[in-house]
Amino acid sequence: MSTTAMHSAHAGRGRIPVSATSHPDNPIPEEPRSVADAVKALDINQVSNLSHSSHSVAGLSESDSDSAETPVTEHSDDDTADNQLDRLKSEPARRRRASTALIAESSEDVQRILGNIGAGGTTQLVEKVCCGGGCCLAQPLPGATTNEILNPIATPDNQAFRSLNLKIRRLALDSELTSVVPLPEKTVSFSPVPAGFVDAKLGPQDHPPQFVQPHPPYDVFRAPLHHARELTKSGAEKKTYHFDIDVTDYPAESGDVDFVVGGAIGVCPMNSDEAVDGVFNCLGIPKPIRDKKVTVRTTNGRWPTIWGAEQARELTTTRRELLRWCSDIQSYPPTKQLFRVLAEYASDPSEKQILMYLCSAQGQGAFCDLRTGVHVTLEQLLQAFPSTHPPLDYLLSVLNTLMPRFYSLSQDPTISCTTRTGDCRRIIEVAVSVHESDDWRHGSRSGVGSGFLQRLADQVTAAERAGIDPKTLDLHVPMFRGLMANPLAREFVLDGPMLLIGAGVGIAPFRGFVQRRLKSANCVNKVWVLQGIRDSLLDELYSGEWGVDEEKVKKVVQSRRGESRYVQEEVRHQADLVWFVINALDGRVFVCGSSKGMGEGVEAALVDVAMAKGNLNYAEATEFWERKKDAGQYIAETW
Repeated sequence: MSTTAMHSAHAGRGRIPVSATSHPDNPIPEEPRSVADAVKALDINQVSNLSHSSHSVAGLSESDSDSAETPVTEHSDDDTADNQLDRLKSEPARRRRASTALIAESSEDVQRILGNIGAGGTTQLVEKVCCGGGCCLAQPLPGATTNEILNPIATPDNQAFRSLNLKIRRLALDSELTSVVPLPEKTVSFSPVPAGFVDAKLGPQDHPPQFVQPHPPYDVFRAPLHHARELTKSGAEKKTYHFDIDVTDYPAESGDVDFVVGGAIGVCPMNSDEAVDGVFNCLGIPKPIRDKKVTVRTTNGRWPTIWGAEQARELTTTRRELLRWCSDIQSYPPTKQLFRVLAEYASDPSEKQILMYLCSAQGQGAFCDLRTGVHVTLEQLLQAFPSTHPPLDYLLSVLNTLMPRFYSLSQDPTISCTTRTGDCRRIIEVAVSVHESDDWRHGSRSGVGSGFLQRLADQVTAAERAGIDPKTLDLHVPMFRGLMANPLAREFVLDGPMLLIGAGVGIAPFRGFVQRRLKSANCVNKVWVLQGIRDSLLDELYSGEWGVDEEKVKKVVQSRRGESRYVQEEVRHQADLVWFVINALDGRVFVCGSSKGMGEGVEAALVDVAMAKGNLNYAEATEFWERKKDAGQYIAETW
């Protein structure tokens, strides 16, 4: 091995700590010591005194995340639940901590649960990610080398414009702009509905119109919401909700397609009424017109369908329906085509020049800043440039289609049955973390999909507080069965060692994995779960809800070694376990969660494990995991 390779290998090996469950000097893949021994090494009395939230099997989303960016705090090994609560009460501010849990299930454990049923001061230069907008092709403004601007622009004096943080100091009304994008084609137009369609019935307001179709053979199903609740506690950094969705009457489809462990459903969300009315108000569209039926004609493309054929269409709908269900007005970064349309209909010379600047070669830098920052909403742009009033049909021609959001099933759907009105109803379960981002006016705003589902959950909670049965609210989730062959579902098996690594809502599909493995007679090997938790008192998901008797079966090793750590750090501490599973016959390692932070951190930790346990350099360790990925033994589902 070369000196560089040896240095890399030793550097990686040095990051694998020596502990009761990790042996850096033993590169031979072998099953780790029994979990009972590991617990004893950590002082079994201290572990057993942890609170119920510490004795969970594990705890596991739009789009949109779940990296455990908890400030590091220190706590001692005798940090029991009682001591923790006493300390928290005495402290003026809560100290955040990260936690991970390791869970092992053996065939003996399964038999114990199931009996005979389941036998078996300076400026720091920050490198920006390329947005694809061609920033490298930016051109300077003419006269940028001089200090005098003879005809400066007057920037709009409103909070929406200031929140854009546009760098346009050298821009003047007479600045020459080049490579301005041409005015895009207008592909959508409105016309009055024929007399025979004036009284035509439209679909329910809480469900997408019939023409909003996902890819064949799926239709959007109006699934009753059986129940919803918040999984996280008050004070958690990110709210996560659990939804029980009734799919008993989901229509049969071609083939033997069914809901499967590790699969994901598509949810077609709608923009909030607040966001839709905000756009209408900025455009000056009268309230009686917003809900009036109109004929919509398109010249080409898929819109307003999701994955329909690219063709011309003629539909009867309303302006509100199109903005509510068909056009994304807050999730995508603005395009030059959108700025060009806004510029075309801006009456103020300064506003028009700024918008044209964002469409030009000279404005590439400012345009890319908008694309790489927090996504601005359509209403924010209309508020920032109040003199622009483009026709709604022209705006719809350049806006992105509102796409479904996908959520992994958080249980084994083949065993779900809930009694309701005397009947056995089939229920699927999903967990959704609410994605929030900074908003120019409200402080923060929720994502389209997670915000839509959060509003449903809030209605359920409000009804329960008022003593009303939430089922009487007749709430529905517009969903379709799709992605039942995604990587998690495709690679799930009923035998062989399995290591499940997740953080945040990424742990949700692993709950179904554990449930299915525990019900299987083929579960002759072990299943381990490593879960990342920001604060075990607030953020742990599904504590006590994994469908197994935790008190009788679990041998739980908590990461209480005198320091806070993220799930990727626990991967390094469990190097023996990782190396045993990935090298075992039919062994699989699954990773699920946010790609930024958690996903990247776990991948780096796995490379470190391979370097230390396999005596590989960095390039060889990276290639090792790539080969395992190609072989279907290393499955990463991140977003």
